[in-house]
Amino acid sequence: MGIDFHNKEIRDSYTSRNAHNSWIEAISKLVPIKDISKALDIGCGGGIYCKALSDMGVDSVTGIDFSEPILEGARENCKEYKNVFFKKGNAYETGLDNNSFDLLLERALIHHIEDLHACFKEAYRVLEDNGFYIIQDRTPEDCLLEGTNSNIRGYFFELFPKLVEKETKRRHDSQLVIEKLKEVGFKEVTELKIWETRKVYENKEQLVNDLKERAGRSILHDLDNNELDKLTNHINQSISIETNIVEKDRWTIWMAIK
Repeated sequence: MGIDFHNKEIRDSYTSRNAHNSWIEAISKLVPIKDISKALDIGCGGGIYCKALSDMGVDSVTGIDFSEPILEGARENCKEYKNVFFKKGNAYETGLDNNSFDLLLERALIHHIEDLHACFKEAYRVLEDNGFYIIQDRTPEDCLLEGTNSNIRGYFFELFPKLVEKETKRRHDSQLVIEKLKEVGFKEVTELKIWETRKVYENKEQLVNDLKERAGRSILHDLDNNELDKLTNHINQSISIETNIVEKDRWTIWMAIK
């Protein structure tokens, strides 16, 4: 079990929402967006954050992903954005020119990456001098916060301890990330924690349906359909509000400068 990113059935799994203002505000505080002309999003998924960067005023945005079906979904999702481009590649080998971007985003990517040094080295290569590198991912500590009316993800691990081992094993310790960034030459590495609003649901039914689709939640592909039903029932019973459910995810952001 587990997600197959090359399965055509997940083509639109990472296109079903928009980046929230909480994310836009956090990035705007880190990076002088008005000075950014060329941005790169590695592991771009369905292009959600490519669209956000364009909307923030970046002149040209390139999205890289290793899955052709997901790229097909991204191209469809961003078809109205004439300054957003997509290319097949991966975090170790983008196939892009040296020193060609002034902002590089890797959101929800590095937990799929085993060799951080190689990943960060490629990022360093394609960034211009003084370019900004934004990594957004979860540390093991971020993952295991208890479930609440907003931290829906916390219930996954509360109900299924088997997911805890997988989740903590694939997440990188913050200190390791910082060490690897400095190892390849990045300077001025900073870290911050954010709660990013993932989605707002009118009612519990909308939330439950979203969970059952597994959309944008790769960890749920490790549950079979019966387990997923058990999880959605548990969440339905655990959440104490009926309407206007604001789902938020805890993230760590590392910002480094070349």
